[in-house]
Amino acid sequence: MRRPFRAPPPTKEGPRVNREIRGVREVQLIDDAGQNIGVVPIQEALDAAAEAGLDLVEIAPNSEPPVVKILDFGRFKYQTQKKAAETRKKQKVVEVKEIKMRPAIDDHDYDVKMKAIRRFFEEGDKVKVTLRFRGREMAHQHLGMKLLERVRDETAEIAKVEAEPRLEGRQMVMVLAPR
Repeated sequence: MRRPFRAPPPTKEGPRVNREIRGVREVQLIDDAGQNIGVVPIQEALDAAAEAGLDLVEIAPNSEPPVVKILDFGRFKYQTQKKAAETRKKQKVVEVKEIKMRPAIDDHDYDVKMKAIRRFFEEGDKVKVTLRFRGREMAHQHLGMKLLERVRDETAEIAKVEAEPRLEGRQMVMVLAPR
């Protein structure tokens, strides 16, 4: 691939291996059994890796002198990829679920919405409660505030208020997060 004029060379991802380890005279060597050999010249470390039929991989490039280890680089890359995949699998992405209501919501409809809110908290998600005002309902914002306070009080033991109720145009918004 041709690079643009005066463009820097592409940077390699991951640790430096074998002849890529340049600019240092001595390295802290760890052999393939995990034993610390000590500080040795870089050429001696490369020879030891070649003799073992393995690669010389830079483990800690920022230390003084850099730490290198004799190991199978292909296997090392495979294990690091597996570790990264495992940590990604264990991660929980917190989503923000939205519940929309109206100020004149009926009791049964309110109960259904509360059931959904509780389910979202059990799944570990945040909930954004949106209260939409239409027409003359804007004149009775205190009813909307009462409704959001009711939601807050009923979920007090399982959730905390992350964003207090506030008016944004024709809707009132409150964000709740699980405890």
